[in-house]
Amino acid sequence: MADGTRSGYDAVARAFADRFSDEFDSKPFDREVLDDFAQCVEGLGVVVDLGCGPGQVAAYLAARGVPVVGVDLSLGMIATARQRHPDLDCHVGDMRDLAFGDGTLAGIAAFYSIIHIPRAGILAVLAEQRRVLCPGGLLLLAFHVGDRVEHVDEFLGERVSIDFGFFTPAEMEDHLETAGFELVWSRQRGPYPDAEAQTERSYLLSRRPI
Repeated sequence: MADGTRSGYDAVARAFADRFSDEFDSKPFDREVLDDFAQCVEGLGVVVDLGCGPGQVAAYLAARGVPVVGVDLSLGMIATARQRHPDLDCHVGDMRDLAFGDGTLAGIAAFYSIIHIPRAGILAVLAEQRRVLCPGGLLLLAFHVGDRVEHVDEFLGERVSIDFGFFTPAEMEDHLETAGFELVWSRQRGPYPDAEAQTERSYLLSRRPI
């Protein structure tokens, strides 16, 4: 699973960056979500953009004064992020085994990265994220709404083998509670026409209890 996701995003890294690096220009809902998150973690410490891709979320947060580190499974995506945002600190890493100490992060923003984790592995991934968050640390998840898995063999003009998982907000909220998080808020929106895949979107902000 991880190998297909990694190689797939390696293959599309440049095309993905060309298409999505400026996506927040046309997504006011997402800007509001990230602005709220930036305010919540202000002054608390380092935040990780988990599954950072070409760095658009990390760059947005950094522009608002958040000390942020980008982490992605794909070396191609990290190389693209470093090229487009040379001031960002970006590293290759796996969300299933994060290279951060216990309780060292103020926050995690994971935009459409947990969608590549099979359902059977979700709780372990959330537990790993809780491990690296400090007490009171915040986790912002974004994902496609549904109860299915879509497999694609072509993405942005390249041959790939990637699975995209869809989750209901209630399902993910249950996973977060089981993993030891407290829900702060839940927000949903419909798709922006001509700007992204036409799916419903969910954004969950949760906290590691103090």
